[in-house]
Amino acid sequence: MVSYPPLRRRIPGIALPLAAGALALAGCGGGDASPSPFTTPAGESKATSDVGIPLVATRDTTRTATDDPVVAAAAVARAAFPGGAPSNQAKAVTIVDRRDWRSALAATALVAPPIGAPVLFGDGAKLPEATTQAIGALRPTGSEAAGGAQAIRVGDVGRPPGLRTTDIAGADPYETARAIDRFTTAVRNRVSPRVLVVSADNPEFAAPAAAWLAKSGDPVAFVTKTGIPPATARQLAAHPKATLYVLGPSAVVPPAVTKKLRAYGTVRRVGGLTPVSNAVGFARYDDGDFGWNVNTPGHGFTVARTTDVLGAISLAPLSTSGLHGPLLLLDDAARMPTEVRDYLLDIQPGFYADDPDRDATQAGGYNRAWLTGDGTAITPNLQAQLDALLEIAPVSTEANPTASSVPSTGTAPAPPAGTSTTGRGTGTTGTGASGAPTPAP
Repeated sequence: MVSYPPLRRRIPGIALPLAAGALALAGCGGGDASPSPFTTPAGESKATSDVGIPLVATRDTTRTATDDPVVAAAAVARAAFPGGAPSNQAKAVTIVDRRDWRSALAATALVAPPIGAPVLFGDGAKLPEATTQAIGALRPTGSEAAGGAQAIRVGDVGRPPGLRTTDIAGADPYETARAIDRFTTAVRNRVSPRVLVVSADNPEFAAPAAAWLAKSGDPVAFVTKTGIPPATARQLAAHPKATLYVLGPSAVVPPAVTKKLRAYGTVRRVGGLTPVSNAVGFARYDDGDFGWNVNTPGHGFTVARTTDVLGAISLAPLSTSGLHGPLLLLDDAARMPTEVRDYLLDIQPGFYADDPDRDATQAGGYNRAWLTGDGTAITPNLQAQLDALLEIAPVSTEANPTASSVPSTGTAPAPPAGTSTTGRGTGTTGTGASGAPTPAP
């Protein structure tokens, strides 16, 4: 069920903003014992730990250092929408149950313009303290596109007092995804010509969709290994002749399912064979108006563990602001995946001391990343390796340069800025070396 304006009102006005400063989220999550996203591991000097260095920030990385997705979502929402100017003031917030990753993933489409409602997590009918504090700090003004709603409740979650709300709900995640699709279609007054199709069974393969939905506002539809749920079939039928982008390999969305999907439109498969290469493949993918096409320096990234789908979803607002970047995934707390290392080396910015025209520092070609997870999920050392791969590296145009352009984390020298050593098809099943989309098997 989707409710549209007129909106239900309970208490006029909005919740009071927090009296505390930017660190008010510390220690407030699903419970009072939740770790702060701004805490530095034991062993760091007090001078640096007071500001969270180096776990929260390095030269080219920032982190919400918590294992609680409620806290992570609250912190990211406040970072992406700090207020103080009309352009970075939250219009509304989206509240979705932390126990339903599928609905939370679909709800990231509500972050995109013109709605502009970052995702926060509820805990059933309860609003966790971090969520309540974030709402107070964000002070949503009301999304004109959503009928003036200050909060969009997805499913049976708590209602924030004092805010104008509108509700989106379904009997199950498939119906909820369809309801969100209908809501965004009504807001935009047009039917999307494309739908991102993901696995309802494998969150680690579906997670990269969150960043794209937050940027594009495209709808997402869920399928299973055995077929197309009835609600998804009805959703796809509302997008006649659409292009359906299937994210993930045939082991996750089998050919028998993509064959059935062809009844609803053109089917293209994107991504890769593993969760890590799937995220890299999607980051590289380019099909006109669809796909990140991040194949040159000058981009932002979000980074999460393959086991942390809610953490990946919490990062989605950062993909619609700042450097607008895709999600990359790590499959180990301490080891850099080869696919991620090779990809970041491929697009590492270059500093050309003897060729200013090619110098990334002159072209603004900087790379940055925002991570989520505490120091046990992603170790400080692994974060430091990411930092080195993102940092601008010196490149010489001499025939026999004397220094490697790679900081001491890689195994091969970085290519010049804007060039590719592996092509767009690295680790992907969706895009060939030419960048042309590949029909799904």
